[in-house]
Amino acid sequence: MSDPKKNPVTIVKLCCILMIGALAFSFAGSLFSPRVEAQSAARTDELPSFSNPDGIIPNSRDIPRVSFGSFLKNIAVTTGIYAFVTDQVGKETPSGEPITIFGWMELLMVAVGFLIVYLGAVKGFEPLLLIPIGFGTIFVNIPFAAMGNAPHGFLHIIYEAGVGNEFFPLIIFIGIGAMTDFGPLIANPKMALLGAAAQFGVFGTLFGISLANFLPKVAFNLKEAGAVAIIGGADGPTTIYIAAKLAPHLLATVAVAAYSYMALVPIIQPPIMKLLTTKEERRIRMRQLRTVSKTEKIAFPIVVFVLAILVLPSAAALIGCLMFGNFLKECGVVDRISKTAQNELMNIVSMFLSLGVGSQMTPEKFLNPSSLIIVVMGLLAFSIATGTGILVAKFMNLFLKEKINPLIGSAGVSAVPMAARVSNKVGLEADPGNFLLMHAMGPNVAGVIGTAIAAGVLIAVYG
Repeated sequence: MSDPKKNPVTIVKLCCILMIGALAFSFAGSLFSPRVEAQSAARTDELPSFSNPDGIIPNSRDIPRVSFGSFLKNIAVTTGIYAFVTDQVGKETPSGEPITIFGWMELLMVAVGFLIVYLGAVKGFEPLLLIPIGFGTIFVNIPFAAMGNAPHGFLHIIYEAGVGNEFFPLIIFIGIGAMTDFGPLIANPKMALLGAAAQFGVFGTLFGISLANFLPKVAFNLKEAGAVAIIGGADGPTTIYIAAKLAPHLLATVAVAAYSYMALVPIIQPPIMKLLTTKEERRIRMRQLRTVSKTEKIAFPIVVFVLAILVLPSAAALIGCLMFGNFLKECGVVDRISKTAQNELMNIVSMFLSLGVGSQMTPEKFLNPSSLIIVVMGLLAFSIATGTGILVAKFMNLFLKEKINPLIGSAGVSAVPMAARVSNKVGLEADPGNFLLMHAMGPNVAGVIGTAIAAGVLIAVYG
């Protein structure tokens, strides 16, 4: 006989046998429970009353008798299996329409949660984010657990503490700033144009969502359209920040879509990059970047923050936290705070943020036509952002003496540093000696600022 400790299949078989046996035993016990209860009631009539030292005189008829059959029956009807089969709960969709949530829908969302965990843990797609999101999805859809219920549910507390407002996203922006080196952008300021070009994906998607309103049972207002369009920036915290301000009921769907596309950058971007460039363009070599002084790196976050305050105050919170974190890193006198922002604080807040996002993955919010439109439009936004960055780089080459490798234009989305690594990888495929990573980091970090500016514009216009 195989050792259960070494054979997971054996363990699964044993668990299944125990579960089936427990259910069968519960069912059999429920058949006899009426008779046992009747006999208990008959015996209760014969029992005398008694008093206790406190002077309270309870009647034994008021004391419920233990019925083994009813006990087993109650156990059976409180299992997850029973709930997934029989549950019917009336709720409202994000648009306010009544909907009946069946147990199988909750089970489907649990399966979606495990799929997200699989993508993070096995496939390696943004594991630090997708694994907590997946478990949050599972937790909130467990029958009878009430982890997402107000006011004391575990996930509800997390969501109200920092996901449904701007707290967690801004803390994460501080951490991102502390981990970001703006040196490549400072060394070649023209790369800011490529970061700005990627925002065409954000604003172009606004028109696509307007067209989607012609589909049946689909109706997005401008605030909802802005929350969906920001997915094109490939910046998870910014997406959550905008959704929490403009369309909180869409937060779960847009956040999962944003993080999923960030994780799929190595799969989504290369075909677009190769489609829009020739092999000769992919072989373009760029001159090594100049060395950026310490003074420039310290001054940069201050200058950018001041410009945000003067020109676009609605984006000052995002840009300010980003630059605050970067200043902590570059000033060199608060290493302890800088390292905390980069590591412990970033990790803790990311975990809570992801669990809170997963807590919104409930059937009434996810299993509807609008959610499918959001996923499709998010992919469209991300693809447009990738393509426009490349096309703008090619357009710039018409006027530049020193040509830009168009591949780095795709790094204008703010998926740092993954998008820059993808640009470098595709460049190495065309020319094994052509290293584009540091050049691609310029538009990559510019994309972070660009997405924050785009978010500020959406808040200023629609917020």
